[in-house]
Amino acid sequence: MSVDPISTRAAAPSDIVILSNGPGEISTWVRPVVRALRAMLPDPAQARISVVLAPCANASGREAAMARSLPEVDRVQGPAHFFPFLLTGKTADSWNWHPQGVVLFLGGDQIYPVIIGKRLGYRTVIYAEWDARWHRWIDRFGCMTASVVEAAPAQFRAKCEVIGDLMADVQGTGDRQEVCDRLHLQPDYDLIGLMPGSKKDKLTVGLPFCLGIAEAVHRLRPQTQFVIPVAPMLSLTALAQFADAQRNPDMHLFEGAVTAELVEANSPLPRLRTPSGLEVLLWQEHPAYEVMGLMQFCITTVGANTAELGALAVPMMVLLPTQKLEVMKAWDGIPGLLANLPLVGNGFAKLINTLVLRQIYKEGKLFAWPNIWAKREVVPERLGALNPETIAAQVVDYLDHPEQLTTMRHALRSVRGEAGASAKLAAMVVEALRS
Repeated sequence: MSVDPISTRAAAPSDIVILSNGPGEISTWVRPVVRALRAMLPDPAQARISVVLAPCANASGREAAMARSLPEVDRVQGPAHFFPFLLTGKTADSWNWHPQGVVLFLGGDQIYPVIIGKRLGYRTVIYAEWDARWHRWIDRFGCMTASVVEAAPAQFRAKCEVIGDLMADVQGTGDRQEVCDRLHLQPDYDLIGLMPGSKKDKLTVGLPFCLGIAEAVHRLRPQTQFVIPVAPMLSLTALAQFADAQRNPDMHLFEGAVTAELVEANSPLPRLRTPSGLEVLLWQEHPAYEVMGLMQFCITTVGANTAELGALAVPMMVLLPTQKLEVMKAWDGIPGLLANLPLVGNGFAKLINTLVLRQIYKEGKLFAWPNIWAKREVVPERLGALNPETIAAQVVDYLDHPEQLTTMRHALRSVRGEAGASAKLAAMVVEALRS
């Protein structure tokens, strides 16, 4: 959608307050939307963009820094100050507010824009991915699919518009050859991505496990090169600690875990080097879409990264090792509260996850976002007491049969939908400002 930036300016200075929460929402929702908003409203003095973060069970603690790194955003408040703001309308830094504005929901609980919109006297817009709530009190809904509109009460459907999937707007930029040159990627080499997670609970198991897979793949297929897109705000030193047996006691949980040391940390392309001499490249630019787009295959954990890989049509295998059940704590409601209690939370998490896994096996639940979208297994998921050698053999089988990778890419493109949702949602916000 093309919008004239001059004609869409609000008549008076306005505030756009974006409510969001987790790292996935910031990367795949907030990032493209603020880019589209700033293209339509280029003057910050005319339209100020503020991001207010709510607490999130999946948070890494770096969400505020991620939001501040977006050049289109004027100010950010972290999740620690969210509930006082929700209750009083006042921020920790006593932000001033223009008389007119829009509250835009991009993650969290849909009741939040209802409350904050009323407190600030602003119109409200919700991006409704799977369902839309509070129809009577919200002004507009940008819906991912027609089913969200159809589920709304008939008298409120005029407020709803199908805009598509924001995650479909994830795309790589830059010169592919330049990225290949930076990686020293040879024409006959396969680039394999490793995405073991961003938080401690995932990395303690995920990083040594992925390194074990990389070593096993390299033994079977020497023409492979490996890269880890390092999570934003995660230092290389902190990452390397999870590959150090002296600092990571969870490495003993499964056979085939591999240690590594950080080498050339200050060089343009730092690496993790395993005892066998295999070097895994560390890519620190974020978003890492340029390097992700070059991957022949990616080994990843669950999370928003599966949505980003899917939007880029990157074949992947999604791993959920269950050797340490207590790391899975991102449940809603009472189970999530119990799993995150101090001291006893790990025990509750292990019990809850044991029961949940039994139900998952019974029902065949899917975890990767492309699979959830398609309601079938578009990309392979592996759940259980996994072994690096077994996973490596399966990865090599995919690489030895490129037609299977081509089929997976086509399937990913078919489920991700057309791009353009962020521009449509931004236009909806601009229209709300003008009205």
